[in-house]
Amino acid sequence: MSEAITLQLAQRGEVRLPKSVRDRYDLKPGDFITLLDLDGVLVLSPRHFEVDALADKITQALAEKGETRESMLRTLREERERNA
Repeated sequence: MSEAITLQLAQRGEVRLPKSVRDRYDLKPGDFITLLDLDGVLVLSPRHFEVDALADKITQALAEKGETRESMLRTLREERERNA
């Protein structure tokens, strides 16, 4: 699924996931979803262990290349400005 879905924030900060998304990922009431904040880019994952493992792999690979969080955020801001 690579489509963008617009969600509306409810009064108490709640967000409803569309039935099609809940069905696709077999999400049930009470299930946990991980929210990852990448400096303004929010990523939802239905399985926290996958996000954690992926984040660790990405961190290790980028560290081996000499990348830092600051350099990646700077590049992200530059790309946003270029595409704005």
